[in-house]
Amino acid sequence: MYTTVTFLVERMNKRYNKPIPFGWFAIAYTSELAPGDVKPLHYFGRELVLFRTESGDAALLDAHCPHLGAHLGYGGKVAGDSIACPFHAWQFNGEGYCTKVPYAKNMPPKVDGKQVIRRYPLREVNQMIWAWYHPEDAEPLFEVERHAELHSPEWTDIDVFDWEINAIIQETGENAADIAHFVTVHESPEMPVGQVTHDGYTRCTLMDSQQHAIDEHGNVDLSGENFDQGRLESWSFGPGQTFQKFSRLFDIVMMGTVTPIDDQRLHMRFNFSMPRAQTEEHTLYAHAFRDEIVRQVGQDIPIWENKVYLDDPALCDGDGPIARYRKWFSQFYVDAA
Repeated sequence: MYTTVTFLVERMNKRYNKPIPFGWFAIAYTSELAPGDVKPLHYFGRELVLFRTESGDAALLDAHCPHLGAHLGYGGKVAGDSIACPFHAWQFNGEGYCTKVPYAKNMPPKVDGKQVIRRYPLREVNQMIWAWYHPEDAEPLFEVERHAELHSPEWTDIDVFDWEINAIIQETGENAADIAHFVTVHESPEMPVGQVTHDGYTRCTLMDSQQHAIDEHGNVDLSGENFDQGRLESWSFGPGQTFQKFSRLFDIVMMGTVTPIDDQRLHMRFNFSMPRAQTEEHTLYAHAFRDEIVRQVGQDIPIWENKVYLDDPALCDGDGPIARYRKWFSQFYVDAA
């Protein structure tokens, strides 16, 4: 028997005691979902089904059919603007309404004219499909930010890297505010100097710092003897979308997406693009810089996956604006009480 005590014990045994934040989260790449495609997903601690109608619209619903509980993502088929259940072929549109029961003379009263499956608002922008999650099913409070570089033929196709990590979004996002770790974990030659501003759901960091030089073969020089000056512009748009511009001898942009799998795990994607007109030499440098960013994620993951979250950490004056970041991030939590 599942009791309140069982629930409390489960919570105590979890590393994190925080809810899933609300916001827009990337759930797939647009290119991965053709008309008629059906995909089972697991995000937000929920079983979901993503499909694209014959007319080309993407839709995301809770996965289980209200008839007898079949998972629509395993064997379900698109029928016009609806998805047909693999069990008895009941059909549901992207708004979660039952549109057809093929063998019934009358629409069952429990589903007739009612939204019977939870639906999630979607946006398709920046080459990805974004879902709005809110624990109380509130409608979107802000929009996905559009990045011109990811819609321009003058920029390269995106290079994609992704990880599933045993951590929560707040922890990974705090990395950018924790300037000391750039030296201790990533061997940066100096502490970056940054200017941080907050505007509602948006957070912006402008950071200038000395960085390891890249040689003519595209290798990052970690000897500690050769350096370049670099500038980073970094934005967070809600908890699930970041965008960074790196400017040195070359240009490269990165859209980072972080999507909660549940309240203990996340799916992180880094998407890089650079100007097509960039010289071969500068492209070589940009690729080396991209690979260094990915390498640094590999350094962060073991720390994220084995640390604990401290509500009241012992901070010092060189740690960076961690407290300000936490205050900004807290707006995306809904008080369950």
